Amino acid sequence: MGIVEEAHNVKVLGSGDKFIILAHGFGTDQSVWKHFVTHLLDDYRVILYDNMGAGTTNPDYFDFERHSSLEGYAYDLLAILEELSVHSCIFVGHSVSAMIGVVASIARPDLFSKLIMVSASPR
Repeated sequence: MGIVEEAHNVKVLGSGDKFIILAHGFGTDQSVWKHFVTHLLDDYRVILYDNMGAGTTNPDYFDFERHSSLEGYAYDLLAILEELSVHSCIFVGHSVSAMIGVVASIARPDLFSKLIMVSASPR
């Protein structure tokens, strides 16, 4: 496990040949997807992670300057995809993570085949 995976409590589950990443909303962590993820495991490799500062992320990795904007969280997402060697994914983002996905997809559109935004926060 790499440092990015460790910092964000990354989990990769499932056996499909396509990647789907589930990103939680503000005030929650990856456990919010626990009842949904079971329906995806046969068809997808599911990536779960916690945004920095959520769940049991290590506070030593929190950077006030980096994480003062959505761009910082988007760079975290891109670092996760890079560390896992993901070249294309379906991104499902809830709340603020929907907007994090938008920012990341603008920076690296080649990595995202679809964006699914659930109750996206306005930016």
